[in-house]
Amino acid sequence: MDYQYPISLDWSTQEIVDVIKFFECIEHAYEKGIERKQLMAAYRRFKEIVPSKAEEKTLCNEFEEVSRYSSYRVMKKAMASDDVTIVKM
Repeated sequence: MDYQYPISLDWSTQEIVDVIKFFECIEHAYEKGIERKQLMAAYRRFKEIVPSKAEEKTLCNEFEEVSRYSSYRVMKKAMASDDVTIVKM
């Protein structure tokens, strides 16, 4: 990883850690696959910190720009089916 995660200086240290964990889950989905349950838990926590769709889109676009990993595509795949256990891009 040769990039920085998009964060807000308004967040607490724990919130920053949790947002970074979500983006790490996105990375895992592309690199080796991740359990859907773990990914969904990280996304729920991310949405607690970033409830605004506009802010979510901005952060995810910034992340995709530096990493080339699409949070949108990963979450779309994860939400498409409840019977999938591993999300792999």
